Amino acid sequence: MNFLAPQWLLLLIPVAAIVVAYLVMQLRRSKYAVRFTNLDLLTSVAPRGPGFRRHVPAAAFSVMLVLLVIGFARPTAEVQVPRERATVIVAFDVSASMLAEDVEPTRFAAAQQAARRFAEGLPPRFNLGLVAFSQYASIAVPATTDRQAVLDAVDRLSTSAGTAIGEAVFASLDAISTIDAQAGADPPPAHVVLLSDGSITTGRSIAEAVGEATARRVPVSTIAYGTPRGMIQMDGRTIQVPVDGPALKDLADSTGGRFYEAASGDELRAVYDDIGSSVGFRVERQEVWPWFVGLGLLGAVVAAGTSLFWFSRIP
Repeated sequence: MNFLAPQWLLLLIPVAAIVVAYLVMQLRRSKYAVRFTNLDLLTSVAPRGPGFRRHVPAAAFSVMLVLLVIGFARPTAEVQVPRERATVIVAFDVSASMLAEDVEPTRFAAAQQAARRFAEGLPPRFNLGLVAFSQYASIAVPATTDRQAVLDAVDRLSTSAGTAIGEAVFASLDAISTIDAQAGADPPPAHVVLLSDGSITTGRSIAEAVGEATARRVPVSTIAYGTPRGMIQMDGRTIQVPVDGPALKDLADSTGGRFYEAASGDELRAVYDDIGSSVGFRVERQEVWPWFVGLGLLGAVVAAGTSLFWFSRIP
């Protein structure tokens, strides 16, 4: 247990002094007690003493002081907090071919808009992550329930050369496998949504990605952006960048996902309808001072109650 305001613990010194003073007074009381030689007569004329009961109010009062001091010190403890584990990873193609204007205003801008609408419409209980890929794939935002973090990352995306669809799937699977400590042995229900124009140019093949996703039982739904007439300007040259819908459809069909063409965020709701749910736990450090204050107040009630009930006085 840690304390956020440990200076309050110094008040335990006067509390300890009060306890010591009480014990000393009890010892002096027994030392100077009246002696009576005829014990049989003493038993018959003297009322029965309170015995241990006379110490209960003082003990409860001392416990109250200790608990309140600890509460003032703001103790913290590691607490297990329930967490929904169902996860969706959006894999976003940031290759230069996504700048083609055959989808208005561009493939890239249309995919950004769909990703935003998808993120905003995803139920709050789901974890959402973002993978960006071109020549390489990287986890832009680990799976989280913080939608704004994903939206901000989508807005910051920029294009570069290369299209590594296979690497994007592998990176998405890695993001799912690291959502929590138990994901390795007990994978969460998950789905990958891949937005691309489908023209793979580098990295591991789609067949390898299909094998890995199938082994991990993670469906990959794909959204194709573009037409067969797509083109971009690069270094003063016009380059044809036709969409490869069949490759994306094969990836989706082979992993149990769905294939879409330039879908909007609203149309993608079917992607997460059948994901399911899995509740796990994460460890958080939380303040637990209310427990100490509450128990301290209970101690005060015990001290006052026993004193009034047994001795008709306040301690």
